Amino acid sequence: MGKKKMKDAVIIVSGGMDSITLLYDKKEEIALGVSFDYGSNHNTKEIPFANMHCKRLGIPHITINLDFIHQYFKSSLLEGAQAIPEGNYDEDNMKSTVVPFRNGIMLSIAAGIAESHGLKQVLIANHNGDHTIYPDCRPEFIKAIDQATVAGTFAHIRITAPYTNISKADIARIGKRLGINYAETWSCYKGGEKQCGKCGTCRERKDALKEAGIKDLTEYEDS
Repeated sequence: MGKKKMKDAVIIVSGGMDSITLLYDKKEEIALGVSFDYGSNHNTKEIPFANMHCKRLGIPHITINLDFIHQYFKSSLLEGAQAIPEGNYDEDNMKSTVVPFRNGIMLSIAAGIAESHGLKQVLIANHNGDHTIYPDCRPEFIKAIDQATVAGTFAHIRITAPYTNISKADIARIGKRLGINYAETWSCYKGGEKQCGKCGTCRERKDALKEAGIKDLTEYEDS
């Protein structure tokens, strides 16, 4: 019998493919799920999935309002569906969707929550497909903020990002092994009634599921 893992982690869980996979992957370590509502087009679609999956696993879940981001920050993610670019998930096309230092802000808050609850680590599900577009998903950022939270907390809180150097298709393969139904996740940045199927995140989602050999049960507007 293996030693049971300590529930010592806070997870930043959006309701998207990556964080829901990490939620199931590390469920034995997770004491609390935290979602952040920063006023993006898709927060109202994503966060209910985060809450649902946490409830399913018996993990407490909270949503923290960061409405100052919508008020003061500049990003197409905050400006309505028509501002979201369609096409490939690459730097030129998706750069407008960057919310400046979003992960830095969320990880800082989550580290404070972890220390307040006597926990030891914060989990985040960034992956290598994010690196060229989002500076606060890159390995050097994760390493730096891990060092900062260790230095800046009495409990020496660690930032754990196990998917940093793998692809979204690799994450989907982990989800396949765990039996996750990805139709119960949200990727689309437009935040419509159904996922649009055409924006960069939808296309990245479709490609990852296809590469992982998973039948895509998601309802898309373009299908």
